[in-house]
Amino acid sequence: MTTPTGRLDGNDLVLTRRFHAPIEDVWTSLTASDSTARWYGSWTGTPGTGNTIAVKLLFEQGAPESNAHIDACEPPRRLALSTTGEWGVRIEVTLTHQAGVTELRFVHHLNDRELARDMGPGWEYYLDNLVAARAGTTLPTFDQYYPSMKPYYSGLVDAAG
Repeated sequence: MTTPTGRLDGNDLVLTRRFHAPIEDVWTSLTASDSTARWYGSWTGTPGTGNTIAVKLLFEQGAPESNAHIDACEPPRRLALSTTGEWGVRIEVTLTHQAGVTELRFVHHLNDRELARDMGPGWEYYLDNLVAARAGTTLPTFDQYYPSMKPYYSGLVDAAG
């Protein structure tokens, strides 16, 4: 079983991953549609702060599309996106680089920390997809993450009160 890595900081679900790669290379994996299609989904539209893009969630059943507003795009360090609707999401990715290692800090700003019980395993899955896609290895399957990681994330929620 894959070991969960996330933590809660208030209502923020925080996960990190490290890459032995230049920050610009990791940034491309997060922002170029042909790269994001390998681990999350493709997108169309005009990139840049204030714009809206259409994201096709290629690893979800039926590959649904969702619009995402680009709240911030500060290459190669910070990307913030938000969606509206029933599953309105606000996420932020920050990259830092030191001594040949780029650290990705992913934050899902939850409206209700209870959502971490289900969202945590999903983001673990997607970030491990990113790791595998960058390494050229086989992508994991979602059933390696859910429901097996739900108790870990439920424990975080319960401990946070």
